[in-house]
Amino acid sequence: MIETLTSLDALRTRIAGWKRDGLRVGFVPTMGNLHAGHYSLVTLARQHADRVVSSVFVNPTQFGPSEDFTRYPRTPDADTSGLEAAGCDVLWLPEVEAMYPFGVELAAKVQVPGVSSVLEGACRPGHFDGVCTVVTRLFNQVQPDVAAFGRKDFQQLAVIRQMVADLHVPIEILAGEIVREDDGLAMSSRNQYLSPDERAVAPTIHRVLGAMRDAARAGAPRAQVEADADAALRAAGFVPDYAVVRRPDFSEPADGERGARVALIAARLGRTRLIDNIEFQLAG
Repeated sequence: MIETLTSLDALRTRIAGWKRDGLRVGFVPTMGNLHAGHYSLVTLARQHADRVVSSVFVNPTQFGPSEDFTRYPRTPDADTSGLEAAGCDVLWLPEVEAMYPFGVELAAKVQVPGVSSVLEGACRPGHFDGVCTVVTRLFNQVQPDVAAFGRKDFQQLAVIRQMVADLHVPIEILAGEIVREDDGLAMSSRNQYLSPDERAVAPTIHRVLGAMRDAARAGAPRAQVEADADAALRAAGFVPDYAVVRRPDFSEPADGERGARVALIAARLGRTRLIDNIEFQLAG
């Protein structure tokens, strides 16, 4: 039976008891409106820990001025049932006042330079500052041994890993695989915003990512791969923010260079912004 906690004192008491018993604690931070992708992270955390905590907190500091914080869907009953079925032990439900005791405007901020400034960081200024700020607070509250994040948010995962390394946070970061619908669309809370017609078009992103991988492996120049992907997305009705091939550290590889790659897309379809990626190797 999952236990729902809303008091930080109660949360810390529960976790302190586990740690006195020598148990490892896993953590899955979320903003709620959960789906199978989130629940797979609970399963992943459970494989590396004896107890699992998941948080649901819609974080106001990671929403930009044009992004509607109030529009983000809240589904607490479904989230609780799903987390329990996935094997979560504690649901941590902090209030905004508990997360930001001096208010959002006076909150101490955590910023990770470099990796936060490109792609998603350039399209959504301040977004990763908000993510790092709230994740740092959640890490301090839960004090887990391991924490699980999904690969769908590839750049967020990289930002969190750099933050943990830079601040010497004693938490192992686990990366969960992307969970997809049968037609290839990456699962996302934003998918519910799609109209039926848009939902039929949305898997184009995954197909374009596959084409980017195949073209790169065939030796096509990176600029051509990216231009063709942009054109394919626009032809399908998307408005791309970016469609790029990068090294895993987000630097731009030279044509003919071998090694690990990631193709990343962010694009709007109607009012909905979707992101996805695919990792691959360019063999020698």
